[in-house]
This record gives sequence, C-alpha cells and structure tokens, in this order.
Amino acid sequence: MELAFLEISELAEKLRNKEISSVELTKYFLQRIKEYDGESGLNAFLTVTEEEALGQAQDADKVLASDPNASLLTGIPYAAKDLFSTKGIRTTASSKILDKFVPVFDATAVEKLKSEKSVLLGKTNLDEFAHGSSTETSAYGPSKNPWDVSRIPGGSSGGSAAAVAAGLVPFALATETGGSIRQPASLCGVCGWKPTYGRVSRYGVIAMTSSNDSPGTIARSVKDLAISAEILSGHDLKDSTTSVKDIPNYAANLRSDLKGVRIGVPKEYFVEGMQPEVEARIHEAIAKLKELGAEIVEVSLPLTKYGSLVYAIVTPAEISSNLARFDGIRYGHRSDSAKDLSDIYDQSREEGFGDEAKRRILTGAYALSAGYYDAYYLKAQKVRRLLVNEFDEVFKKVDALVCASVPNVAQKIGSAKDNPLFGYIADQLNIPASMAGLPALSIPCGFAKAEDGDVEMPVGLQIIGSQWGEQNVFNIGHAYQTITDWHKKYPKGFGA
Repeated sequence: MELAFLEISELAEKLRNKEISSVELTKYFLQRIKEYDGESGLNAFLTVTEEEALGQAQDADKVLASDPNASLLTGIPYAAKDLFSTKGIRTTASSKILDKFVPVFDATAVEKLKSEKSVLLGKTNLDEFAHGSSTETSAYGPSKNPWDVSRIPGGSSGGSAAAVAAGLVPFALATETGGSIRQPASLCGVCGWKPTYGRVSRYGVIAMTSSNDSPGTIARSVKDLAISAEILSGHDLKDSTTSVKDIPNYAANLRSDLKGVRIGVPKEYFVEGMQPEVEARIHEAIAKLKELGAEIVEVSLPLTKYGSLVYAIVTPAEISSNLARFDGIRYGHRSDSAKDLSDIYDQSREEGFGDEAKRRILTGAYALSAGYYDAYYLKAQKVRRLLVNEFDEVFKKVDALVCASVPNVAQKIGSAKDNPLFGYIADQLNIPASMAGLPALSIPCGFAKAEDGDVEMPVGLQIIGSQWGEQNVFNIGHAYQTITDWHKKYPKGFGA
C-alpha cells in the first residue's frame, strides 16, 4: 500500500516490524515534498527542515531499536503550522514582519513531539498571523487544495491540511481560533481536532486571540488524532490557562459502536445558503450514526446566529493587543528608511504587516478605545457568556452535537479577495463552539459537486462535545470511520 496515505498506527507498525526505518520514511516524505510542493506546487510548506529531520530520524531509529515500548509517534514525520515556535528554525506566521525571525526555544507542543522522537519535516503555510480562512492572506502566496489546485485549502491552517491531504506528511500541528482547523480539514478531506480550550498548551504559539486560540492536529483518521491528543494534552507551567485534569488514554478507549449515545442535531446549523449537496451528505452521515446505535435528537441553539458577531469584535480587539509587540524594536522587521523612533514604529509595521492584519489591528483598536470598550468588547463578552450557557444546557440533554463543518465545498482561489467578511461567513458553523471553548472534530463524510465548476470536492462532518469531552467526540468519529471509508480517499495525482 502507498506509504503516503497510511495512518500513524500503520506506519508505527512498519517501523516496529523493521519493514522500514525512520530515516527511510523521512527521506520518502521529503522526496514527496520536493515533488509536489514548492512555488509551482501546493505551496503547503514555507520551510523544509531536511537536515534537522534526518538527524531526528536517526535518533528515532536508535530508540526504536532499543525500546519495545516506544511511543507510536516515535519516528513518525510531521509538520508544524508556521505559528509554532521552533528552536533554531525560522518561524514567520506567514508575515513579512517575521520573515527572518528564528526563535531560541520550542513551543510546548513541538517540545512534546520532540520528546517522543517524532520527526519535524518543516513549517506549513497559513493566513498571515492566522487571520483568514483561505490561506490567501499569507505573505508567501496561497496554498492550494490537492483535490483541485485552483481552489483554496481553507485556513488559517491551510498548509497543514493540504500537506496531509496530499500525503506529504502523516500528520501536522495546527491551531484554531474560530474554525482554522475544522474548516481546512473539511475542505481538504482530512480529519481535524480542535481541543477544549486549555487542553493543549499555547506556550510558544504566536498569539492571535488569546482567549480562543487552541493548538490541535490534522491527520488521516480519528485514531491518528486521538494518538496525537494523548501526547499534546496536559498542564503546562508555562501556560496558566492549561488544565490539570488527567489525560485519558484516548486511542485505547475508542469505541466501534454508539449504543446509548445521544447525539443532538442543532436545527440552526443548517444555515441559509448551505449547499444542498453538502446538506445531503450530512444527513447521510447522521443516518450512519443512527445505524451504529446512536439516538438522534433535534436540538435548538438559537444564540448561534450571534457567534460570528461576537467573534468579529473579540478577535480583532485581542489581535490589536497581541500584535502591538511587533514594532521593529525587539524582533521582527525593522524599516531601513526610518529616521527616528516614531518612524521605526510606523514604517516597520506599514512594511511588515499585510492588509488583513492592518484591518484587524485598526478594528480592534477602535473596539478597545475609550468610550467604545463597554459598547463593543465588554458587550460581546457578555453575549459570549450566554453562548457558553446555551451549550451547557444542551449538553445536559445530549452527549455531542453533529452538523456540517462548512456550508459549502472549497471555492476558487481569489473569489474571496474582495469580501472582508469571508472568514466569518466560512467559519460560521465553527465559531460558536470556539467561542465556548469546546472540543470538536471535522471528519470526511463524502463529496459534493462545486457550484462554480464540474468537480467533486470533500465535505466534512463536524462533531462537537462538551468541555473536556474529547473522548466522546473521538468515539463518535472513530465509530463512523469503522463503517465508512471516506477518510481513506486521497486526491488523484498524488500517488506513488
């Protein structure tokens, strides 16, 4: 079978059976990156760490040779969204203002994978500072969707999703603030896990919206996500928002049936303008869950319609605060033409930030300004509390919620260029759960024909759980994948 599209557990078995070494596996994926990525390819990677990867693979092979109980992630290659700090490796956030920035430490998530002897192949493309839902705001050009390279892979974790979908890497680190894992996972036909806020450390991840940001993973199956979740989750003294709750053995506890599970279907999540074929795939997936023994219950979340509005205020406000540190003084781009301190601030930020970052900084600064803080930011946070309360109430009746991950399949690159609200619209089904800090998945559930072209594109099923309810969402997703094979599909043109 094609190595590129095997799951983590399958690759781990081959490593343990000495069918292949980590060095050989690493060289294999590095060759695929050379063949399918780059400026004329998918543009999923911004930096490829070939030398470091081969060194890490050699270390992994030593561990595999001496430790029969080595982690399933030992020797497994992965990629990291270029928002994760990597010691000695350029980290740009896809922004010119950090074009030459090289961190002196690793993000906690990277550090944990390094301790497992996983192999970092490189850093993936994203919307600049994660501001977007298409990867088109990247200062280094958009990534492309492997199912149709004229279309977006989604965002902001578009590079990670495209890399996994094309078989350039078995799994990838990603982040989500309001759909940035689930949306690209859906559009690229792969699996994405957004954890409960505080389940995975944000330390070393360049901040977007500190009260929302959640590092997670994109992979080929729910089992892969569960394996990575066990390693990445946990309390971190460097991140005070992380939880001290015990980490379940997610992968070992996966179920293949759903008897006794109550699954809610929120009627408000079948939004106006949803593509009919997408809606049809979701109903087919729900029928499969019923076959597995789940009880399907219609529920109502009427405050859902306010999720995007709250996000549109809270997110720019926190972005404005977080991006204030990029001023050309301590690190990042410094203008060569600046004549004094004021010029350094103004010109460095003018030259370094892209249009979307500037727009969000200005919007956020306005929302936080004197006389407007109470009217906008504070009021938005109060509505956010109501969203949390509404989810709390519905989870007294059901174990999880299911709906579409995205209302439509991937659109053409360039079609969202003149629509500043595109991201909020594209992520409208993801944003409410993000604002409430809930765990959620997107998993493939079929294909639908694009409305702007004669091509079949992936559709994603979203599974939302209560806080700390990762095991429930993993169980539902895994059970679905035991009787379907949508997650095993891969785009033509990327085989061996």
